[in-house]
Amino acid sequence: MTPTTPRVGICGMSIEASTYCPHISGEDSFTVRRGDDLLAYYGFLDPGQPLRESAQWVPLVHARSLPGGPVEPTFFDAIKDETVRRLRETMASPDMALDGLYFDIHGAMNVIGRQDAEGDLAEAVRAAVGPDVLISTSMDLHGNVSRRLVENVDFLTCYRMAPHEDAFLTKRRAVYKLLCRLGTKAHPGPGRAHKAWLPVPVLLPGEKTSTRLDPARAIYNELYWVEVQPGVLDASIWVGYAWGDEPRNMTVVEVEGDDADACKRLAEMLAHRWWDARRDFCFVAPTGDLAQCVDAALASPARPFFVSDSGDNPTAGGAGDVTWSLSHLVADARLTGPNSPNTIVASIFDAAAVAACQQAGVGARVTLDAGANIDHLHAGPVQLDGVVEQLTEGDDTSGPVAVVRVGGIRAIITTRRKPYHTLSDFQAAGLDPRLADIVVNKIGYLEPELFEMAADWLLALTPGGVDQDLLRLNPKAITRPMFPWDEDMPDPSLTAVLL
Repeated sequence: MTPTTPRVGICGMSIEASTYCPHISGEDSFTVRRGDDLLAYYGFLDPGQPLRESAQWVPLVHARSLPGGPVEPTFFDAIKDETVRRLRETMASPDMALDGLYFDIHGAMNVIGRQDAEGDLAEAVRAAVGPDVLISTSMDLHGNVSRRLVENVDFLTCYRMAPHEDAFLTKRRAVYKLLCRLGTKAHPGPGRAHKAWLPVPVLLPGEKTSTRLDPARAIYNELYWVEVQPGVLDASIWVGYAWGDEPRNMTVVEVEGDDADACKRLAEMLAHRWWDARRDFCFVAPTGDLAQCVDAALASPARPFFVSDSGDNPTAGGAGDVTWSLSHLVADARLTGPNSPNTIVASIFDAAAVAACQQAGVGARVTLDAGANIDHLHAGPVQLDGVVEQLTEGDDTSGPVAVVRVGGIRAIITTRRKPYHTLSDFQAAGLDPRLADIVVNKIGYLEPELFEMAADWLLALTPGGVDQDLLRLNPKAITRPMFPWDEDMPDPSLTAVLL
């Protein structure tokens, strides 16, 4: 590292927040990292890594949460104010001033009573660092990209895979791109780029736009061709966040580089590809209502058979304590009667129910109510009349966990909101889904480990804060006309704006 090495700050705020979910994401929902703890979050910036040695890193503050309901405004303001204060303090000293900034966001943060939270944060960050600092942004492909956001940052990129197996590759790409454009003080890089930004009036759920399937797979693969065209630096497509009711929520294409005409032409090509394919997007698995999915699981010889309880998926923004599905499952004699299949249900969070199980002890028979403390719009608490089969410490996300067996059903109850995406998640509850007959899980598309584990699976279109059947939602603020709500809308002009 030499005195000419650029100084690069790190900050941001990341959450996917459903405006249809009654959960409120406050301070207790977020992990806030600062200083060395923040730098250590990015493995590609570990000591000895090439990118670590390419800059003087100034990790400031970053807040990250599991998806959930809208963010409490006082907490958003607290993170925003701290970010701005730390940036101003850094920029005030000639020896400390930043050359670049890595802005790590999700893009689907909704804040109670506000609009375009990421655009607001980006605007505040730009004001704090001034016009000369290059800002590079990484995002989830389910984020939203307003013009306000684009105008206040220099570079944007997003994931190209759903499920998001390339999350940290994308973050690394954003940092690498920034360093290339910065160069050093002695040998400056090429600096800013043209950005061709193009909103497309399509808003689809992630489970219809998985890159495991065409047309999303084919269109996202085109990005690798686009980004290597002469004069192009990067290309991205944001699906948008279907459960955020804001005017900015829609598909956005953005191509950036040094050749403005090429960026504009290629952005328009990608936008037309997406628009023309809008009716071809389909769910990543066969779908049905819960009853149809359970019937199919019982009839199938495939084991384990997974059923996604998609409407309350906590990693899309569901509350995680909707009881609608579990209430129907425990009322089904085929699942609770003699010789019923081994069925795992993941999960409901209810700290009081876990405490009651702990007090009763393993092997004790209990009758208790669980769930619907946050989201009771679809069903009240579910009554579980069964046996405490497991009590574990869970993990850092779930807190202590209880498993209550009702016939063949093993219902996982957690102390805190918890998604179940990996084998280790289930093992922390004392269960092995590989040995189950049926697994009903609050999830959308199966994450890679579960996808490999499942002998077969179905996507149940269940109610909740992230209902996959978008036409059952009643948005008030999204830009209209919008597909699929306005299926017969005229073709849009799809002309990119150069910024």
